[in-house]
Amino acid sequence: MHYLNLSFTHKNTDLVTREKLACNSDELLEKFHKSIKELDDVKEVLILSTCNRVEIFMAVDSFEGIENKVREKLASLTTASIEEIEQKGEVYQDSEAVRHMFMVGSSLDSLVIGETQITGQLKNAFRYSFEKGFCGQNIARVMMNTFKCSGAVRSSSDITKNPVSVASVAVAKAKDIFDGNLGGYTGVVVGAGEMGELVAKHLAKSGANIMIVNRNLEKAYELASKIENVTVVVEPFSKLKEILNNYRLLFSATGAEHTIITKDMIENTNFKRHWFDIAVPRDIEDCEHSDIEVYAVDDLKEQVEKNIKAREENAKNTYAIVDRFVEDFYRWLDTLGVEPVIKQLRQKAEEASKKELAKAVKKGYIPKEYEKSVMRILQGAFKTYLHTPTINLKKISTEPQSDTVVQAMQLIFDINTEREKAINTYKCDYLLEKDLFKNK
Repeated sequence: MHYLNLSFTHKNTDLVTREKLACNSDELLEKFHKSIKELDDVKEVLILSTCNRVEIFMAVDSFEGIENKVREKLASLTTASIEEIEQKGEVYQDSEAVRHMFMVGSSLDSLVIGETQITGQLKNAFRYSFEKGFCGQNIARVMMNTFKCSGAVRSSSDITKNPVSVASVAVAKAKDIFDGNLGGYTGVVVGAGEMGELVAKHLAKSGANIMIVNRNLEKAYELASKIENVTVVVEPFSKLKEILNNYRLLFSATGAEHTIITKDMIENTNFKRHWFDIAVPRDIEDCEHSDIEVYAVDDLKEQVEKNIKAREENAKNTYAIVDRFVEDFYRWLDTLGVEPVIKQLRQKAEEASKKELAKAVKKGYIPKEYEKSVMRILQGAFKTYLHTPTINLKKISTEPQSDTVVQAMQLIFDINTEREKAINTYKCDYLLEKDLFKNK
C-alpha cells in the first residue's frame, strides 16, 4: 500500500484554475470522491477543498497511471481542461505525501502560516470521507497523526500568535484603507457560512457595525446571535443590489457556483467603495468602475506577506517537528501488523507452557517419559485458547480501530517494549477519535 497526493494550491495553481477545481456543493464533492475511488488501485480517497487549495489524498496499491487517471477525472467533472490541469499542481508519494499532509494540517503550507482554520477544515473533510466510506484505516492513520503533529507544532512555537486567516487579512486590509479605524462604518457581509462568520467576528473586533445578507435568513440570524458588542442587522438577499450601492465596505463569501454581484447591479455613487471577494469561485463579476476597488483572494497577498514575514523564522524551527513525526509514523506503521502480534502471543504461550512443564518434571509431578505427550496437550490447549482472539484480530485487521486494539494487546502482553509510548499513543488515538466524531 502507498500514499499519493495531488495538490493544487496557491503555491502552484492560479486562482482561475482553483475556482474550476473547487468542490462547492455536497453533490459535486460526492461525485469527486466516488469517481476517484472507482479507479483501479485506489483503495481510499480524501478530498480537501478550500479557497486556497484542493488536496486529493489517496491510499493506492500502485502509482502506475493513477496520476493521469485522476487528472482525467477532474477534467471530466469540472470546466478545467486536461491541458490546464496537467500544467498545475504538485504530486507527492509515500513519505512525501504524508509529510505534506502533516504540513497542511499544521498550517505550515497555508497562504497565511499559522492560521487555525485549516485544521478544522481538514477534520471536516476526514469526517465526511470516513463516514461516507471513501476512506478507512490507511488514511485514518495519517489523519490521526496529522492532528497530533498539528498540536505539537502549535504548542512548540509562536506561529499561531496573533492568528490570521484570509478573512482576518481582508478585515486588516480594510482597516488600513480607513486609517486603522472601522468604528462607525458598516461592513456588509454577504454569506453566513464559515468564512462569513470569520469575517463578521473580525469586523466586530475592529469595532465595525455589521450587516449580514444571506439567502437563508434563519442562518443569517443564527450568525447574528453570535456577534457581540456591535450593531448587527440582517437583510434578505433580495436587497443586495440596493445595499451594495449604499455602503462603502462589502465582504462576499458565499458558496455560490457563479457570480452573485454582476455589472448590471452596480450604480454610480459619490463615495469610494471597497469590496472583498473572498469566495472561490469568485462572487463578484470582473468589472472596472471608478468608485469601486475589488480585492480577490490573490490580491490579499501583499497584506499576507506582512504577517508571514514575522512568522517565517519561527516556522522554520517547526519543520524538524514535522520530519520527526513522519519518521515516527512509519516506525509506528511497522508495529501495527496483527500477524506479528499473533505470532508473539503464541510464542509467549509456548514459552510459558515449556517453563511450567519443566518445573513439573523437575519436581516429579510428571514422569520424564510423559513430557513430550504433555507438551502436545499443552500446545493444543493454548492453540484452542488463542483461536478466537486470532480470528477476531484478523477480522478487524483492515478496520481503523485495529490500531488501538493491536497497541492494547502489545501493552497488556508486554509485546511492545516501548510501554510508555504505547500508552500515550493509545490514549491520543482514543481522544482524537472522540473529538473527531463527537458530533456524529
